[in-house]
Amino acid sequence: MKLEEFEKYKDEVIKLRRDFHMHPELGFEEERTSGIVRDYLNDLGIETRIMAKTGVVGEINNGGDKRIAIRADMDALPINEENDVPYKSKIPGKMHACGHDAHTAMLLVTAKILSQMKFEGNVRFIFQPAEEGLNGAKRMVEEGAIDGVDSIFGLHVWAHLPTGNIAISPGPVLANVDLFRIAINGKGGHGASPHETVDPIVASSYIISSLQSIVSRNVNPRKSAVITVGRINGGTAFNIISEKVEFEGTVRTFDEDIHNLIEERIRELVENESRAFGVEAKIEYEYLNYATVNDENLARIGRRVAARIMNVVEQEPDMGGEDFSEYARLIPGLFAFLGARNEERGIIYPHHNPRFNIDEDALIYGVAFEVNMAFELLKN
Repeated sequence: MKLEEFEKYKDEVIKLRRDFHMHPELGFEEERTSGIVRDYLNDLGIETRIMAKTGVVGEINNGGDKRIAIRADMDALPINEENDVPYKSKIPGKMHACGHDAHTAMLLVTAKILSQMKFEGNVRFIFQPAEEGLNGAKRMVEEGAIDGVDSIFGLHVWAHLPTGNIAISPGPVLANVDLFRIAINGKGGHGASPHETVDPIVASSYIISSLQSIVSRNVNPRKSAVITVGRINGGTAFNIISEKVEFEGTVRTFDEDIHNLIEERIRELVENESRAFGVEAKIEYEYLNYATVNDENLARIGRRVAARIMNVVEQEPDMGGEDFSEYARLIPGLFAFLGARNEERGIIYPHHNPRFNIDEDALIYGVAFEVNMAFELLKN
């Protein structure tokens, strides 16, 4: 189907997106959102089931052996919106600052269009909760969201790419996301008598500085990796040497060998530095998201389909993370980035910014891609 054939759905997808935008809900709290999704699908004659507390799965079953899935995430962020728009968030401290409202709206309209068409095969619609740091995808997988599915794809509106463009690339597109927490315990005392203490602040400062050498001196310069310390907490007054310092950060990688190497080096470095300063250290290290890796065949099909509708571009792998990886590591997956930037309209702010917004003209491009991609995958 050509892009022009989708224009009649433009007002509906915008209306849905604005409604979700005005009523943002955080991860595993998407009661209102999932209720609207469920009612909308049921009105189309699509049976639904609840998964992962607030997730919704619907399916069109038209027979045949093939079953594909399309995924949208639904959760918002704990951010106070600063946009002055008619559809501004009505919930203080909560905002759709990453575009999940758009993802949900696009997939609903996609489901509507597909429900009115004839085709052989089965399409599953996955409306997932809690993408933002809570790994709702893992819960969905554990509860059977992709059981029997041959392949899956999803879209993410992208603030860095102008409307009318889509980025589809094979291989890694988003990074492994790890979280580390480190607690340094010393012996507190008066700031005027440091010789009577074991100072965890000094030890922590050396450890944090040394962490930056792991990438620069252990990782091949042609490979990508990031270590960032994002939070540090220690001390109670200017003249007191604290008993304890806690800090935490993130590691981003694509290559699994580098992924493992960095964890190992962090543990070694903290142990050695702690011993040198006479402090005790405790490390917690968590794998939050696997790298999102696009199936090469799906990427090839996706580029061919998208080229009929809009401009297709390549994109360098991004150090951001996505729990779409939970699906794509089990079955062939494709995660594409839909341009939603419009500098003339002032839509220029990045994801997770209190002034993030999207060019709503992008929504119909997304619906057109999802519908055409579903048909192409069922045909092939």
